[in-house]
Amino acid sequence: MSHASGEPCLLAMDGGGSKTLLVLIDRRGTVLDVRRGGGTNPFDRPNWREEMAGLLADLPRGIVAAGFGMAGYGGSPAVSAGQEGMLAEWGRCPYVVRNDVDIACVGAFGGGEGILLLAGTGSMVWAADPDGHALRVGGWGNLFGDEGSAFWIGREALGTLTRALDGREPEAVSFIEPFCRFMGFPDDPGAIDSALLDWYGGLRHARSAVAELTRGVESLAAAGNGPARRIVEQAAAHLAGHVDAARRRLQRPALPWCEAGGAFRNASLRRAVIALCGAPVAPLLPPVGGAALLAARRAGGDPDAAWIAGLATGLTDAGLFGPASS
Repeated sequence: MSHASGEPCLLAMDGGGSKTLLVLIDRRGTVLDVRRGGGTNPFDRPNWREEMAGLLADLPRGIVAAGFGMAGYGGSPAVSAGQEGMLAEWGRCPYVVRNDVDIACVGAFGGGEGILLLAGTGSMVWAADPDGHALRVGGWGNLFGDEGSAFWIGREALGTLTRALDGREPEAVSFIEPFCRFMGFPDDPGAIDSALLDWYGGLRHARSAVAELTRGVESLAAAGNGPARRIVEQAAAHLAGHVDAARRRLQRPALPWCEAGGAFRNASLRRAVIALCGAPVAPLLPPVGGAALLAARRAGGDPDAAWIAGLATGLTDAGLFGPASS
């Protein structure tokens, strides 16, 4: 799919920690072009500028407004200034820049009220009430937080493994053999220590690699492994705490919530969070759709429910929303 004409169009970008998606749409919400790149989170992607520059290169004429969702934006003033500086240098058109979880919330609720609970490599809530008040809960990164995230689950799995190997957590001994099998470690108990340290020493991007371990925890939890189930239950309690905090702070105990992020592919985790928070609502748009909605407004438009539904259909047909995008 490509778009080379100069007809008026909108640019939407969802820049996350693991991947970045850029979409061009026309004013009716029809998808014209799709570009994909690597992660652009300045906190753990030293080459984020190069990734963004590659996606923004050789764009067609006719872009009238843009919406950017950028990981890490709005937290550190220095990081945000760097992101704003790059966009100012690009300067092709009027634009809006928000945190990537903010645009996910805008997309999920069509710019209306609700709580977006993100559980991907990291964890975070973005919430908005009917009066336009917005707040963030979590999003502190793996050093300070990210409780309940895929990274947190993977780190807890490694901690459970090492404590069981040491004998510090004898009740978790049933975790050793199946989790080591998932990691491809030898069956010989005496060789596990060196295999684990070799794995650790060979990591290129530790945060992503640890987050990937959630797949093993999910598999073991689904099979009834007790230690794995405890990790999932603890992760769900942390994520539910994010939602509870947002509802309390906004004084809206029934504020609806919506899920986002790869950690929710863990069926056990999803069920446990629903048991604590109630059933989530279905998102109206994916995160990049939230960026498109902001771009449409920046261009002077007033997107209504029909426009949002049309955009959702276009993004679904392009494989960017719904079952085709999973």
